[in-house]
Amino acid sequence: MKKIAVLSAVLLVAAGCGATDDGAASEAGAGYPLTVKNCGVDVTFDKAPERTVLLKSAAVPYLHDLGVLDRVTARAGQYPKEYYDDATLAALDKIPLLTDKTDTSGHLQISKEVVISQQPDLVFGEVDNLSRDTLSAVDIPLLEEPAMCANNTSVPSFDDIYRQLDTYGRVFSKPEQATTAAAELKERVGKVEKVGDGRTAAVLYPTVGGGVTYAYGSTSMAHPQLEAAGFTNVFGESKERVFEVTLEELLGRNPDVLILLYGDGDPAKVEQAVTSLPGAEKLKAVQNKQILTQLFNFTEPPSPLSVDGLERIASRFAS
Repeated sequence: MKKIAVLSAVLLVAAGCGATDDGAASEAGAGYPLTVKNCGVDVTFDKAPERTVLLKSAAVPYLHDLGVLDRVTARAGQYPKEYYDDATLAALDKIPLLTDKTDTSGHLQISKEVVISQQPDLVFGEVDNLSRDTLSAVDIPLLEEPAMCANNTSVPSFDDIYRQLDTYGRVFSKPEQATTAAAELKERVGKVEKVGDGRTAAVLYPTVGGGVTYAYGSTSMAHPQLEAAGFTNVFGESKERVFEVTLEELLGRNPDVLILLYGDGDPAKVEQAVTSLPGAEKLKAVQNKQILTQLFNFTEPPSPLSVDGLERIASRFAS
């Protein structure tokens, strides 16, 4: 993985607007026209979208839970199979892939003409060369995940997931499905045992092949995940979402458990990127082999996949 691509993936959720902002619908309620505020912008729908295009994968679990993946007529980007169950994979396989090509920074490259040719009535995910304003100029609305909005300062939580389900339920006129899906996710979160039992943990994003290691503070989704599993985030006093961390700092905090996030590639190499650092053998987590490698979207941005990630953490570190 190229270093710059890693940085891009790590900082993906460092931008965004407040989640409560995106969950607020207009007084029209579930009827149409319906207006939702997304990244500080009012997005209005005259009817439930029927032809949508995915430029990012973050909305997939929401759309699956609402039963509207069949309204996605095209997709672009990458959709790692490890994220999805068989039913979701089967639905994704039926959706034509426009492109999965990215630039050297790991950003999707797709032209306006290709997207417009799909005649979408909604696009999910803003990319560098295809902005909200560009699509708005041709009357195509765009919705971005709240945590991915520019200038985000909100502190994420599992409640963000439930609110986003409500928002999508209103947009697609599926309020009952949204309520049911949110209730099921809440129940799953509530059933997770606090396996941490007083132990400490750090969530890191290593650079494979050598380079910077990143850690996640209290304004990342990693923090509520650790809390829900009963762990104390050794970087929990940091108000930064993600930041560079040295091995010396890590040794000073010496967490009992390490959770290593990565975007793609071989998880064994991700683990090796930490364990091979000079002095890493002194870490309790390394000595006791208390390490979990986990795909990035199982933690961030907040989505139903974050609940899957929480369950994976609890399962891995159960006594």
